[in-house]
Amino acid sequence: MARVTKMQCLLFQLILSSFVFWDSVNKVNAGVTSSYVRKEFPAVDMPLDHEVFAVPKGYNAPQQVHITQGNYDGNAVIISWVTFDEPGLSKVQYGTSVKNYGFTAQGTMTNYTFYEYSSGFIHHVLVDGLKFDTKYYYKIGDGESAREFWFRTPPMIGPDVPYKFGVIGDLGQTYNSLSTLEHYMETGAQSVLFLGDISYADRYKYNDVGLRWDTWGRFAERSTAYQPWIWIAGNHEIEYMPYMNEVTMFKTYLHRYPTPYVASQSSSPMFYSVRRASAHIIALRSVFSSHPLLLIRYLCYSDSSFLLKYLVFNI
Repeated sequence: MARVTKMQCLLFQLILSSFVFWDSVNKVNAGVTSSYVRKEFPAVDMPLDHEVFAVPKGYNAPQQVHITQGNYDGNAVIISWVTFDEPGLSKVQYGTSVKNYGFTAQGTMTNYTFYEYSSGFIHHVLVDGLKFDTKYYYKIGDGESAREFWFRTPPMIGPDVPYKFGVIGDLGQTYNSLSTLEHYMETGAQSVLFLGDISYADRYKYNDVGLRWDTWGRFAERSTAYQPWIWIAGNHEIEYMPYMNEVTMFKTYLHRYPTPYVASQSSSPMFYSVRRASAHIIALRSVFSSHPLLLIRYLCYSDSSFLLKYLVFNI
């Protein structure tokens, strides 16, 4: 793909600068909702036998359940989970009352290897056509090992619709991670904007990398199974480890954590946009750059013209 033109770069810089200026003139402030401050490092990972990593009981019981927004406007979700004993069905039963599942959605299953680790069977199911501002109950798995959860769709999109997001990044699976997640769940926030660096499994080697993705999924399920976490990858999801012959970047992330990038007319799961209540969210892979001017430099002097056009379109 050819490089973008100088005029396109200047246009994007003008638009971005205008938003920064407008923000400063109007003194836009989302407010501070809590005085909570996560403890500083060093942080210690929780041991594998910690209760938050417990495997659900039952043969082939679904685990590591998480949901994310499934379309551009918010009235769809992608429900994901992992089974280990056998593939099972990639099926979600759902409805608007407890244990009354009048609807069914079918999805897909995938898996991957990392060094000598083999993942479980990873299921992704799109549930769409949902009503706004409605509580849905859903069931996954079979027989006595089936599990039940719920989620609430956001209000219909509008400029003044109130909605409460949590913003989390660099979570990991330490004791500090646990206190952070527990605190977040007490805030009453309705969805997470996750800024990247999910499990910190890349701190491990060989088969322990995959194992620590599994433990993180079970640890976070207490929140991720009940409300959408809107994902983006960070540098800790790269997992470029040639000493293990693992050179496909973001392999684990892309297998485990889907995004609605196609619905937002993006060409890559690494950048996409969604609308939710009164928010228009642009999710951009954070390893490009955290500084706006450096981001502009990347966009103007690399093979990224589609990304630039996509950002300009969304802004």
